[in-house]
Amino acid sequence: MCIFCKIAAGELGTAFLYEDENVLAFRDLDPQAPTHILIIPRSHYENVEELASAEPLTLASLFRVASDLADLEGLDGHRTLFNTGVSAGQSVFHAHLHLMGGRPLAWPPG
Repeated sequence: MCIFCKIAAGELGTAFLYEDENVLAFRDLDPQAPTHILIIPRSHYENVEELASAEPLTLASLFRVASDLADLEGLDGHRTLFNTGVSAGQSVFHAHLHLMGGRPLAWPPG
């Protein structure tokens, strides 16, 4: 079972900023911005392409939750992104959306 599946199962005592039957959100343990929240589906899919194919409505929900959390966090701008594959920086192979903000974000990102 991957770390995000354990989080979704409630095994690690993670504090959720948001949760419903399909989606969870929690703060990143290694934040790359003052606000860095991870938004994940409860279902396990290795990456966003698998999630989009299997549960497109859940994928849409990830973005809705990101928008709501950005508002709650008082962000005047934010970045949402998925890393897909090792060469793109994906380190946990459970689809997850990063919500980052709270400081000016450079472009290109890396």
